[in-house]
Amino acid sequence: MIQEIQSLLDAYHAWLRDKTALRQIDQWVEITTPYLDRHNDYVQIYAKRANGGFILTDDGYTIEDLEQSGCKLKSRKRQELLKMTLNGFGVQTDGKALQVHASSDNFALRKHNLVQAMLAVNDMFYLAVPMVASLFFEDVVAWLDVHDVRYTPKVTFTGKTGYDHHFDFVIPKSRQQPERIVQTINRPNRDTVQAVVLSWVDTKEVRSPGSRAYALLNDSEQAVSPAVVDALRSYDVRPVPWSQREGVRQELTA
Repeated sequence: MIQEIQSLLDAYHAWLRDKTALRQIDQWVEITTPYLDRHNDYVQIYAKRANGGFILTDDGYTIEDLEQSGCKLKSRKRQELLKMTLNGFGVQTDGKALQVHASSDNFALRKHNLVQAMLAVNDMFYLAVPMVASLFFEDVVAWLDVHDVRYTPKVTFTGKTGYDHHFDFVIPKSRQQPERIVQTINRPNRDTVQAVVLSWVDTKEVRSPGSRAYALLNDSEQAVSPAVVDALRSYDVRPVPWSQREGVRQELTA
């Protein structure tokens, strides 16, 4: 069994060596690896001598590619996720470039770590929508908790039509305020707003008289369209851009 595994490892090393191509570009050496990114392109890194060792970098390709594909990394949560991912491989950033320093002794290991970090960061594209939705929901939870808002999360109501509708938070009636139903919308657009409106219209008549609906809109990536705001208001759903959440804090805490 050991000999069989050893032969497989030898075959892997031979494949890795044979499928790796080098090209001189001024003072840099371009290393084309046999690993593929999500575009099915070969992952490339660049190496040059520096301070008695080597600098290995992706020249900013990985982050640039994510941003051009619509996966922006400017928010605090995404920066934390990026940092956590890179720290696991011992990789730093220099601007948008992913970079490691290597010596002759650990060159192979550092090169391997950089390539694996590039692939891991590349995978953030697939996680972008669900991850950000989750992170936005967590931000809302943290904000509600900080201000001692009494709420029940992830509630399902049966509407007038008999269909079930899911809402993120329900804040019970108090002496000062009626029942408040709060829905987070991570990507405010026509489709996501329409879904919230339909849920609220079907649910409103079977809830307590005076119940209100709020839509917390994630505007950390881009501004909320006026058409989105108007559509929500037209159906008695109060639109609240996340950057303006303090404007409804008193209503939700009462």
